[in-house]
Amino acid sequence: MSRIQQTFQSLDGAKALIPYITAGDPDLKTTLALMHSMVENGADILELGVPFSDPMADGPTIQRAAERALANGVSLSDVLSLVKAFRQTDNRTPVMLMGYLNPIHKMGYETFARAAAEAGVDGVLTVDSPIETITPLYQALKQNQIDCIFLIAPTTSEARMQTIAQHAGGFVYYVSLKGVTGSARLDTDEVSRKIELLRKYINIPIGVGFGINNAESAQKIATVADAVIVGSRLIQEIENNAGREAEAVGVLIKTLKDAIRG
Repeated sequence: MSRIQQTFQSLDGAKALIPYITAGDPDLKTTLALMHSMVENGADILELGVPFSDPMADGPTIQRAAERALANGVSLSDVLSLVKAFRQTDNRTPVMLMGYLNPIHKMGYETFARAAAEAGVDGVLTVDSPIETITPLYQALKQNQIDCIFLIAPTTSEARMQTIAQHAGGFVYYVSLKGVTGSARLDTDEVSRKIELLRKYINIPIGVGFGINNAESAQKIATVADAVIVGSRLIQEIENNAGREAEAVGVLIKTLKDAIRG
């Protein structure tokens, strides 16, 4: 059983909080401090963004974070080293990577999967790698006991949901709206209807992200989903609190966790 599965099982029906930050923003040392602060304040699973030059699914907030990380020279190898450093003092909290296929393809699927497993990565989500083309990466991850996490969009067909259900590991990431990260047009009723449909085919936890930017929206999503995923709002805290990023993000994480507990 993977760390992600163990975490959801240990929650015993309570809802998970999955915060997203971009690795290397504002620098790798601060990212490590942020990871520990988020766990200390209630994060259940950590989602690390791998900086990429063309983050097509991300809005301006996360794009800026990627640009700052890339300006620092942060690479995929650096992100794996960061996870390895985190594992020196935390061997319990699941860490998943979210990013784009190009850096992984460049490293090589099998090389990446082995290195990720050695570093302590639990799950990988590649935004631009659909189910039809993901087989080489999927197989490499599976051989190294890493969950392959899939996105499901509001426009995903039922037939496609069934195909994803056969391959998805850890949890399924439901994108709550049409658009990029950081959008604010969250329709909880529509999300609820879609999750009800998803549960016909998906027998692993369902997390919801995109558009969740405060305690109120987190609480609403927690009533229908198994996990609440927050990203752009955390990046804003990092931007607005230079020198005290870990403290500021920790306060926000605690607020979100308290709201989810309801």
